[in-house]
Amino acid sequence: MKLVNIEKYKNSLFKNIKNKLSEWLELEEVQTIPDQEVFRFLHSIKGTAGTLQLCGLMAITEQLLEETYEDGDRLWIPSDLRNFLFDLIEHTYEYEHFDEIEIKKKPVCDSQAPLIQIIDDDISMLILLKDVLEEQGWMVITNADPVKATNQYFEMQPDCLILDIQLPAKDGFQILQDIHLHNEKYFIPKIMISIQNDKHTRIKAFKMGADDFIGKPIDIDEFIAKMERHIERKRIFDQSVLVDELTQVYNRRFLEDTLTRYFHDFKRSGQHFTISIIDIDHFKRVNDRFGHAVGDFVLVEFAQFIKSQIRSSDLICRYGGEEFVLIFPDTSSDQAKHKLTSLIKEFSTKEFSHDGQTFSVTFSAGVFTVENDSVTPKKALEEADTSLYEAKRTGRAKVESTQRTRFNKKSLNVSVIDDDIIIRTILTKALRSLQVPHFDLNIAVYEDGPSFLNSDRAKENVGHFLILDGVMPNMDGIEVLQNVKQGSNADFYTVLMLTGRKSRDDIAKALKLGADDYVTKPFSITELKARIERLLIKLI
Repeated sequence: MKLVNIEKYKNSLFKNIKNKLSEWLELEEVQTIPDQEVFRFLHSIKGTAGTLQLCGLMAITEQLLEETYEDGDRLWIPSDLRNFLFDLIEHTYEYEHFDEIEIKKKPVCDSQAPLIQIIDDDISMLILLKDVLEEQGWMVITNADPVKATNQYFEMQPDCLILDIQLPAKDGFQILQDIHLHNEKYFIPKIMISIQNDKHTRIKAFKMGADDFIGKPIDIDEFIAKMERHIERKRIFDQSVLVDELTQVYNRRFLEDTLTRYFHDFKRSGQHFTISIIDIDHFKRVNDRFGHAVGDFVLVEFAQFIKSQIRSSDLICRYGGEEFVLIFPDTSSDQAKHKLTSLIKEFSTKEFSHDGQTFSVTFSAGVFTVENDSVTPKKALEEADTSLYEAKRTGRAKVESTQRTRFNKKSLNVSVIDDDIIIRTILTKALRSLQVPHFDLNIAVYEDGPSFLNSDRAKENVGHFLILDGVMPNMDGIEVLQNVKQGSNADFYTVLMLTGRKSRDDIAKALKLGADDYVTKPFSITELKARIERLLIKLI
């Protein structure tokens, strides 16, 4: 007796589901779908899913059927139906790519996962190392352009750097030297890789600041073992050190521990205190114009200036980048604002010099006074940060208090270009669930490149995060990327490419054209959201 080919019928069912979903999702918003039609669609899926032993699909349709009626009179508009059927949309996508998902089988990393940067112009090697490292649950950013990669290193501050020696225009030793000059006082493991595995090359790498050297061809098992050790050393170091290596004031870990004690003391004694987050204005301009070494000098001088001007009972900690947190015990919001306003005025008169050029900088501050038992450390910092953003939004070089001001968030453009309506729907849902401090995401989706490039938003001189499918009809993702990067507003763009696992040539072209990262389809929604959050740092 010949056995029935169940897989053929499963594939046919999901193809029919996708066709119907695509038909509905592509309708104009003024069009409607009768509830009776939705009920019949779901009912037919349920019966067939049960017969084909598709338990997950059957469970989804059973739940959805509870909210539709055979004789219902509701008229669904496409956006409401999209939200209602989202679990079915996502399940259809996962089934369509089930084999690929099974092949990938890698842990899903979140936005707090260790960040590893790879700089290598051998795209095949770069893709291989990215894949094997992300299988360990780490997040990996890649670059083949030495100059852009160096800037990316300073912007993203990875937990570990993997650097090839043989690079065009600027070799790995020169990059290592630039990095070492900038953050000699930071502990970030740096691993050199090279096909030159002779004694002289290895010794030179170590003398220039490399923490490890791995010759090509790379033994992957040994490579992973070494990476695990370096990541663990970085984690232990970060947990044990309480003073920021560069500025020599307390670091974020010390702040987190100490802030908890301040809150305990407040609940015990009722003595209020004020938290302030301060941030150097236009600090990126200093780095871009004079270099990161000068930027570091400004940070050190700034931290020491603040430290010398506050009371011994006050606390200053480096919060990250050019942000610092101040804690003023037994101090009201008005008192803290008065003190900080005075410090802003005094610091702005300080002159810095480099190569015969003189410049000065200012800073902005946000304050929040803890005077309520219901406030948590996290909430207090968020409120102070909200006030800081308001100070920057309204002119900089000033102090604002969250107790006195509220404002609308700034809009940040996020565009999705993909010809697959299912993918567009999934990405839109994922983006709308993101919480980005100080920004409202202005999300728009496009089914092809020309419709995006011809839009007004493509030409705006504002921060723009672009998620771009690599393979599309009419104009593929590489062509769209090339157009974007040749535009007058190219510097405003951060681009995440979506590629197929076998599209190595497209990945190479995308990276060379300036894509900031790539994700291979099928993707994990959780991981994609984490990667987007990490990349948005560049725009915020």
